Amino acid sequence: MKYLIVGLGNIGEEYANTRHNIGFTILDAYARASNIFFMPGRLADVADAKHKGRQLTFIKPATYMNLSGKAVNYWLQALKLQTDSMLVITDDIALPFGTLRLRAKGSDGGHNGLKSINEVMGTTDYARLRFGVGNDFLKGKQADYVLSPWSKEEASQLEKRVESGIEIINSFVSIGLDRTMTLFNNK
Repeated sequence: MKYLIVGLGNIGEEYANTRHNIGFTILDAYARASNIFFMPGRLADVADAKHKGRQLTFIKPATYMNLSGKAVNYWLQALKLQTDSMLVITDDIALPFGTLRLRAKGSDGGHNGLKSINEVMGTTDYARLRFGVGNDFLKGKQADYVLSPWSKEEASQLEKRVESGIEIINSFVSIGLDRTMTLFNNK
């Protein structure tokens, strides 16, 4: 069985440790823990791994957040996968910091990366792991907030929450979406 795991973020060093790049952060942590490496590929940086006999392809779109759908569509087609074999990891300002929510489908919630995927794919029926980044910003300052670095307090708790994200990826590919939601959504 093959899976596509998509971490949403923006390319470039200036975005590396920002809230909006949590998808990249989780995939980078997975790669370090698994001793795999991302290499430049078409429309994304790509890494491959195996987990319990499953083949995982990780992508970090190189298209910037607003055009993530192009990379996702390309890699789904290249791997000959359907959307039920895909997990997208993204930040979510509607959730308190560190809250992880796995969903089978849903709206973009105002997130430009998800909006791009929904538009290009023509569906909202794909699994997404939403990582709560909180909403501690003034009206009209959402972009500045998600593109800013983690606070010291958040940074001190980030590693543990990222590890939970890795566990959710492994569970998703091992036991499926429904059982993984049951296991992790109320933690």
